[in-house]
Amino acid sequence: MKRGASRHTLDCMARDPDQGGAFVFDLVDDDTADLEGPLARFGTAAGSDPDGAETDTGGPATSAELGRRARAFAPVAAVLAIVLGTGFAVDGLRDDRRMERMRDAPGGVVDVSSPLEETWAWDGTVGSPQATAQGRGNDVALLGDLLAFQSGRELIALDPATGDEAWVIPLGSFPDCGPTGAAGWDEVTTPTLVCLAGPPEAREAMVIGPDGVLAGGRPLDAADERRYGHARPGPDGLVLRAKRVGPEPAEGSGDVECTESWECTGTVESGRDLEVRAEDAVTGEERWTATVPFRPTPADQCNSWAGMPWDSTDSTTDLDEMIDADSFGAQFTGGLVQLHGCGVTAGLTSGGEVLGLEIEPGAGGVLSLRAGGYVEYEYDDDGVRTTLYAADGGVVDEVDGYVSEPGAVDGPESTLLLAFGGEESRLRAYRTDGTTLWDAPVLDGAQVVIAQVAGSAIVASWSGAVYGLDLANGEERWTWNATDPNDEGPGDLFVTRGFTDGRSVLLVTHDGAGATGLVALDALSGELLWERPGSTDPGDAAFMNGMVAVDGNLLEITSHGVRGLG
Repeated sequence: MKRGASRHTLDCMARDPDQGGAFVFDLVDDDTADLEGPLARFGTAAGSDPDGAETDTGGPATSAELGRRARAFAPVAAVLAIVLGTGFAVDGLRDDRRMERMRDAPGGVVDVSSPLEETWAWDGTVGSPQATAQGRGNDVALLGDLLAFQSGRELIALDPATGDEAWVIPLGSFPDCGPTGAAGWDEVTTPTLVCLAGPPEAREAMVIGPDGVLAGGRPLDAADERRYGHARPGPDGLVLRAKRVGPEPAEGSGDVECTESWECTGTVESGRDLEVRAEDAVTGEERWTATVPFRPTPADQCNSWAGMPWDSTDSTTDLDEMIDADSFGAQFTGGLVQLHGCGVTAGLTSGGEVLGLEIEPGAGGVLSLRAGGYVEYEYDDDGVRTTLYAADGGVVDEVDGYVSEPGAVDGPESTLLLAFGGEESRLRAYRTDGTTLWDAPVLDGAQVVIAQVAGSAIVASWSGAVYGLDLANGEERWTWNATDPNDEGPGDLFVTRGFTDGRSVLLVTHDGAGATGLVALDALSGELLWERPGSTDPGDAAFMNGMVAVDGNLLEITSHGVRGLG
């Protein structure tokens, strides 16, 4: 071996965070082999020149030699930190991997175990003019790793870590972008946004991705408006159009009676079908068409004040009539169009499959699952019936009771669906393929599953109780009561949603006065880690807000701004 070089092999039983086993290090140190003692590596009278010739300066090492020797020793120091330092480096690796995993998990936040403070703030209007006029002032979309939303006539994307504007796109007059959803309730995760803008006689369609690059700018043909109906931005890069088709129904169909206060009872027995056309937003090419047949409908689903096609600004309301059998609207999500209106209750997948035709209009609906697929639910005198669908629209199973999907998970590959209620008031756990894993008695007042983390299902009730259930068998691990029985505050707290960092769960609470608070619990034990009471001050950013997780960052969103919490 060359003089001045040495070979060190360290075989230690420091376990890999995932696989376990031994680390074997093979280090080459050309500068330190002949130095005696660990301190000699950082400064002695002995040294060596670049060619390995021994030198003796008779004094301390030069700064260059110190730097070279320090760099050579760094790998050894890292090993010693693992071997001798109680495994902190391994814990750090585990934390890094957990944090990266949580960035991609629904409802995942890097860390919620400590009280959160404002890290940045963006001030401005959040939501389209239409949404703001209808009281939906915080419609947003999770676009890649960015938060995107309309603000007046602009489309804005924020970096969730800093609040910086990643890009701003001017839209023009009468902008309409989607799919979006109300922050904290039905926010949308989507790979692209479709925007329509311009006056009625010269509207254009464009598609925007996470990088802010526009595709399209395609003029919308006014003739298509007459032929296929009003255009709205849809999921999967689609422009959707819809219109009623078929003969006009005979007047007086059904047993409808209306009062002067616009309250209508009875059933509308006949009406026209609804035809939906999906076209590529960039090319205009038709992707698919679907027809949703009219079905007899309770009169309160056909009030004329709801007669706004696709919830657009172009009202067709006839103020002389209380019933409008042609009224309809829709809610657009990342992979589903939820239709509602007179004679219409259905879900359309982004591929054109029609779901929910067995649902009595107004008595249920169709929702998409984050884990993939869809659920159809219908209420009747006997309770709730739920049907599970696969991503292609095929029926997977029918479930007794209503199904709740966790809003926050620490691993989407193992997401369970919990079904509440049914004839025997049981709580049952299903995989998304319909496989039943277990059933257990329903806990008192349990209503919705908030999170799935660390092997626990976090279940909340409207009475304020929060339960931690063992995901393996449904057994109760712990209970936490959101409301202190001695509290003289505005009323009981109830939990609306949650977030998780893979160890802790952050609960968003509301009280009787509408104030929003935060509570963090240990997912395994239910131990209270910290809490932030809600505020009833309308000027407080925590009042009537929505919260979303974007790329591991927690954001609070109101109609007048966004702020980061960390």
